[in-house]
Amino acid sequence: MLFRFYRGAKGALLVYSVIERESFVNLGKWLSELRENSPKDITIMLIGNKIDLADSREVLTHEGTNFAEENNLNFIETSAKEATNVEYAFLSILTDIFEKNKKKELSTTENVKTVSSSKQIKLEERDFKNEEQKKGSGGCC
Repeated sequence: MLFRFYRGAKGALLVYSVIERESFVNLGKWLSELRENSPKDITIMLIGNKIDLADSREVLTHEGTNFAEENNLNFIETSAKEATNVEYAFLSILTDIFEKNKKKELSTTENVKTVSSSKQIKLEERDFKNEEQKKGSGGCC
């Protein structure tokens, strides 16, 4: 059932709150579910949100950075309330997805075999209606 939800996804945002350690602790579970059910080439960005609430912070920047590095994820911290790095996060993941698709297209194009220009294919026009009439008038077959 979950695979249908993730099917065809090119990118995913894995978001936790920097003011709630539990949301950070649960990242491993969410990342496992995501990887088990999504395409293998999906681009994943880890986002630490609510950096505007610095006084209540429970998860430090280096913890997010380390998790991202260990799991081969892009990483950024944001504040949705103040719109800090929100647009940049989306532009960043979209750029990564675009670059991956571009590389994939190039590698696919390189693997395509072309028909040699010295070989020719000759097409002839045939009158199938007359051929059927000739077959039908001559006997059993």
